[in-house]
Amino acid sequence: METSTKMPTRRTVNFQGQQVEAEVIEFEPDREQWSTYILSDGTSIKIKPVVAEILRVNGQFGPNGDPIYMVQAQQILHVSAPDNLRKQ
Repeated sequence: METSTKMPTRRTVNFQGQQVEAEVIEFEPDREQWSTYILSDGTSIKIKPVVAEILRVNGQFGPNGDPIYMVQAQQILHVSAPDNLRKQ
């Protein structure tokens, strides 16, 4: 029985003005939820981030010792404005 080992994908990224090496981390979404905001003008805005890629910056750690991750994501935006703000 053969065991396949997948080599990590690495790339150089800009982190705080320095070129450093980062590893692409595979992931599976647990859930993607909308955040809803009600504006003072009556508009409802829903935002949902959709993550495209996660990178762990090699040798870099936050103040509490956790590794630093860089996340590439797009945001999906849905606006529902009241009639008085809509273009006629």
